[in-house]
Amino acid sequence: MLYKATLNDIGTIAGGGTPSKKVNVYWNGKIPWLTPKDLSKSHSIFTSKGTRFITEYGLKESSARLFPAGTVLFSSRAPIGYISIAKNNISTSQGFKSIIPNKGYSPEFIYELLKKETPLIVREANGSTFKEISGTRLKAHIVNIPSKEKAKYFDNSALSIFKLISKNENENKILKNLKKELLNKIF
Repeated sequence: MLYKATLNDIGTIAGGGTPSKKVNVYWNGKIPWLTPKDLSKSHSIFTSKGTRFITEYGLKESSARLFPAGTVLFSSRAPIGYISIAKNNISTSQGFKSIIPNKGYSPEFIYELLKKETPLIVREANGSTFKEISGTRLKAHIVNIPSKEKAKYFDNSALSIFKLISKNENENKILKNLKKELLNKIF
């Protein structure tokens, strides 16, 4: 049996932010910072970093926030619907409305639910230049979810598969880097 709920019922939804790019001391730190463009280049389920990093000072002095590992990163504009699970603490631009799974549902369950719901979320988006889903609208988006017991059944069945996917994604990155190094030596 499925129950009606909102996305806000399955986790805390929060937006990202961008430190001023005019302030050099905000950038090139150790905190991974993502934009939707970073996820467009990767089709991985799990993400540990993008192309840019911010400093602790940049995090403190801006609207950026640090999301914990396991946060489900969801691009909310340009375009809507890139989804990934944070492998570690990570920060995002305001192009994300991410879900922190703290209401009894696993990141993997939320990831799969968002994949299914993305076409409906896109239809609810507004904007003339480009479509965007607001945090308020995303929080109110109605979903059909199973009981927490059924969601736990999903976890028991699927989490080992997600762990294997994560391991394979890591191995693929290592192999791609090795290939790149070898090609650089040859060419």
